[in-house]
Amino acid sequence: MNEQIRTMEPKALWNHFADLNAVPRPSKKEQRVIAFVKAFGEGLQLPTSVDEVGNVIIKKPATAGMEDRQTIVLQSHLDMVHQKNSDTNFDFDTQGIDMFVEGDWVHARGTTLGADNGIGVASIMSLLSSTDIPHPAIEALFTIDEETGMTGALSLKGGLLSGKTLLNLDTEADNELTIGCAGGIDVTATGSYKHQAPAGNSAFTIAVKGLTGGHSGADIHLGRGNANKLMNRILLALTKEHSIEIASVNGGSLRNAIPRESVSVIVASASAVSDVQTTVAALTSLIRVEHKTTDPNLSITIETATMPAQVMDVAFQGQLLRALYCCPNGIYRMCPDIAGLVQSSNNLARVLVADGAYNIQCLTRSSVDSEKYDLRDAIGSAFELMGAELAYSGIYPGWEPRPDAPIVQLMTHLYTEMFGGDAHVNAVHAGLECGILGTNYPGMQMISFGPNITGAHSPDERAQISSVQKFWSYLLETLKRIPVGS
Repeated sequence: MNEQIRTMEPKALWNHFADLNAVPRPSKKEQRVIAFVKAFGEGLQLPTSVDEVGNVIIKKPATAGMEDRQTIVLQSHLDMVHQKNSDTNFDFDTQGIDMFVEGDWVHARGTTLGADNGIGVASIMSLLSSTDIPHPAIEALFTIDEETGMTGALSLKGGLLSGKTLLNLDTEADNELTIGCAGGIDVTATGSYKHQAPAGNSAFTIAVKGLTGGHSGADIHLGRGNANKLMNRILLALTKEHSIEIASVNGGSLRNAIPRESVSVIVASASAVSDVQTTVAALTSLIRVEHKTTDPNLSITIETATMPAQVMDVAFQGQLLRALYCCPNGIYRMCPDIAGLVQSSNNLARVLVADGAYNIQCLTRSSVDSEKYDLRDAIGSAFELMGAELAYSGIYPGWEPRPDAPIVQLMTHLYTEMFGGDAHVNAVHAGLECGILGTNYPGMQMISFGPNITGAHSPDERAQISSVQKFWSYLLETLKRIPVGS
């Protein structure tokens, strides 16, 4: 851990972020970070509770002179996306994030940084531990499992919070005020298949690596390569031209991350070895040209491998490759009412096929519920044709924008006053917890904002130091301006 981070301003925020990043906190495995935040609240002698799923709520009374202001809910999520480069030796279950500073940016060494949403969590911790920052009564809500299903927000019961205004600190551009987002649904196709001994006598490993990846909502409009789709393209071409046999495919990792890597093992006859290598080389040249702007570090390699004991049945192999080819990926429809906003999309996130079983995972998003289900059915149809079992889970609603909400008006005018120019008030294609929280807290006005964070959900994630300072000053001034109310 680079101690330089602890000396940066605002010191309280960066120190809390460093402490938080020392605690392993993958989605679905938040026990340690829940205990960490619970102990933090109790150590401050503030009312602290943990609900039945693990969401932590810490309440702090208003500072002197602000007792008559509206109570504010400050909300961020505790979990983080765990992604690392293939050549990085790192165990997310046991190690804290190794950070370093380069210019105006904080990075992690070969892994995700956890600024999404660790900067938000650290900001709230800084307010809770402060003794000299003016603020109204605060209800700090730390949710779990935002990145892989939003089950914390989905399970939060009504009646635990009294505040009628919620500040979500999970936006990744410091000139944006987010007031709406897409909903989502997880689509999973599973099944088994027949396998057989290989007929060929030469085995190869094909690897697609070095793609840019990124957030499957916030970055889906950028046209970045999907390793699962590229691998499938290569494999289908090889089966058509050289009758190769496929032993396994392992691509992608998390639903909300655009897949950066995929590895497959194939078998070919000795007489076709040269032709297989030539075909892969030709496809590599084409694909690299197609993705030279979005994925300049893309690499596709083919190397000799140990002969596998089993390969896929030929009939299943053909069905699998064609179903994956048909599966929609990327933008499905743009919003006709808001310029530049993706309305619906799908991320073909995970393809794991080996040892007679397959598991294919997608994350489907839309700001229009009916279209979300239409896209779900389009994806499901492709895999039903190959006999897959389909499961739909992790369903969460979108967040309908309320541009006339008082908190939106307050923060819009305050941004111009503090920084000159206008904030970009928008809706986003990424999933935020606000829409879900609104189901049990109807009428609560909400807004999301944060500092500049780039490369979220990938090892390229970084947080801008000067932007964190801007965000922090904006947050503090917003709290000062909260109006009188119940």
